[in-house]
This record gives sequence, structure tokens and C-alpha cells, in this order.
Amino acid sequence: MSVQDRRIEIKSTNQILKMRRAGMVVVAIHQALREACEPGITTGELDQISAAVIKRMGAKSNFLGYGGFPATVCISINEEVVHGIPGNRVLQFGDLVSFDCGAYITDDASRQWHGDAAFSMICGGETHARPDDLQLLSTTERALWSAIAALANAKYLGEIGDAVEKVVAEDTLRYGWEPGIVEEYVGHGIGTAMHQAPDVLNYSTRSRGPKIKPGMVLAIEPMLTRGGSVTKELSDGWTAVTVDGSRAAHFEHTVAVLPGGVWVLTAPDGGRAGLAPFGLSPRAIAPRG
Repeated sequence: MSVQDRRIEIKSTNQILKMRRAGMVVVAIHQALREACEPGITTGELDQISAAVIKRMGAKSNFLGYGGFPATVCISINEEVVHGIPGNRVLQFGDLVSFDCGAYITDDASRQWHGDAAFSMICGGETHARPDDLQLLSTTERALWSAIAALANAKYLGEIGDAVEKVVAEDTLRYGWEPGIVEEYVGHGIGTAMHQAPDVLNYSTRSRGPKIKPGMVLAIEPMLTRGGSVTKELSDGWTAVTVDGSRAAHFEHTVAVLPGGVWVLTAPDGGRAGLAPFGLSPRAIAPRG
């Protein structure tokens, strides 16, 4: 067993149920943000909406204060890939907006159980989108679900990155342009902390990675661009943008590995709709009592 394998936190059934509770808070945040993401609203106002949902549901933000981050949600627009700071910026028709946020609940032993998920959308609706933006959104979301489906039957973690690359290759042929796979930012284990071992790469490597075991919970989050994949950090110390100015998309779910499959803890249906095209169903756990 490798050092990395020993560091991976394996969750019990009850602990995964706690993470599902946190995941449902994230579902509610996402729903509120989708509904509010209209032209004329500021990113700061969207952060207030996120904070209000977290408070109403009796949870805590795992983004606010993390490493000094000043908000409950990262809002990244157009060429911004991830970690955008909400503020006075006003959204416009056709902006490609990515939301990345999370929450945690606390158990009787004061342990935190975290949820983390992201999605991208077009401000004002798809009728205001550029055709290649819609293609980018479709490819990135399909890459996420392909990776989740791969995890359901995977023996090793590296199969997730292989699944993302396969979708990118297929859609390069389909659309006639190649999405860039951002490599600087990757997925991660999640549980009693938001970021844990192992790193979950969105690209293929020679390493198979750790062996997949029931009780692992992973945040899988491919980030793709319409051009080059190299990023740089802005002077605010957080916002990552594409060096070539190309637009980016970001989709993420928190996924539990169970005997015989996976359960998507940050999807309202547990992943049923997303897994159906792959002939799979989520392995949900029924709450006790």
C-alpha cells in the first residue's frame, strides 16, 4: 500500500449519509444561483444569495475564509477558469458563468462533513450563447458524467482522467476544434475536510493511481477551455484565467464509491439522469430510522 493510499479517508455508511446532507445543501445553493443568474445582477449579489441558502439550511460555508477567500462561492466569468471573487461586476447577456461552491454540516462529535460542486451556464439563457460556448458546456458536462460513470466500475483512479480525455477526443472530431484540458487544477478527495487525498486528475498519465475502494468519496471536476489550457493567477491572488483569453467551463460533483457503483452526493437525483446514458443507476443509501 502506498503512502497516498494510507492517507485516503474511507467513510462508513453513516458518514456518507452525513455527506449527502451536505451535498443537498449544495444542490439548494446551485438551484438558487441558476434562478438568479440574469443580466444586471452583480456577482456580489449572487454571493449573498448563496450565503442566505447556507444559513437557512443550518449549514456552514466551506469556501468563506478558506485560505482567506472572502465569499461563499467562486464566480468565474468567460476567460476566468476558477476561483473568481464575487464583487461589483454586473453580468451581461451571453456571459459564460461558472459557479463553484460548497457547504458542510457538523455531527455530534463536531466533525465536519463536506460537499463541493460546480456548474457553468450562459447568463440570460442559451439563446444568447455563442455556438462554441454551448459546445464547450456540453463537452465539459459530458466529460464529468463520463468520469463519474468510469468511477462506478474503475479499478484505479487514473481511469477518471482517461474518461475525460476520451470525451475531449470524441468532441474534437465532432466539432472540429479541440477543447483544452486545464491541468493546473484538479479534483480531490473530500470528507471531514474539503480537500483531501487523493488528487483526481482530469487527464491521462502513466500512473494508474490509487486503487478504488468502497467508502472513498471524490470531488471530480473537469475544467475545459475553448483554446489553450495554460492559466495564470490575477493580482487578487485567487482568480485563474486562461493565458490566451479563451473561455472556460467547469463542472463538478461529489461522488461516493459504494459496493457495486457510485452515489452522486451533490446531484438531487443521486446521479440517476447523468448515469442513465451509460446504462448505470446510482447506488443510493437509504437513511436509517
